[in-house]
Amino acid sequence: MELDFLLALQQLHNPILDRVMVVITSLGNAGWLFIVIGIFLLRKNSTRKQGFHVLLALIFSVIVCNVFVKDLVARARPCWLIPEIELLIHMPTDYSFPSGHTSASFAAAVALGVHNRNMGILMYVLAFLIAFSRMYLFVHFPTDVLGGAVTGTISAIIAGVVIKKFEQRKKI
Repeated sequence: MELDFLLALQQLHNPILDRVMVVITSLGNAGWLFIVIGIFLLRKNSTRKQGFHVLLALIFSVIVCNVFVKDLVARARPCWLIPEIELLIHMPTDYSFPSGHTSASFAAAVALGVHNRNMGILMYVLAFLIAFSRMYLFVHFPTDVLGGAVTGTISAIIAGVVIKKFEQRKKI
């Protein structure tokens, strides 16, 4: 059923949307955009907590997704199952579940949204677009991006709890 959905998405391909989706997905590559945002926020006292929250959420996300779950589940990517579909990006070499791009983008969106509603909304839109791009580009199944969204969200929540505990200990 998931593969049928991805194959149906292939009907949307056109030169403009192809370029747009490649750019959108590249924003999630190695979490670089979210790392830059986190580091940028660390610069000012008024946003330092946000920066720590984003970076800690990203660390938790990468540990859960890329260090543990991907190898544990070992799910093949759709592009491995149907190699006849031409990819617009490089063939990923790691497993499919959960989507690391989606996890990182949701970790950043949740972490930012807790501190700044408007920035959070903007980042949620970007996170959804990145998740969609991963399916459009035929490198993730819908449940991979759903798993990534859940993993990123939980990572940000746990990061927030850790930061709050650290603040409480510091006040004692």
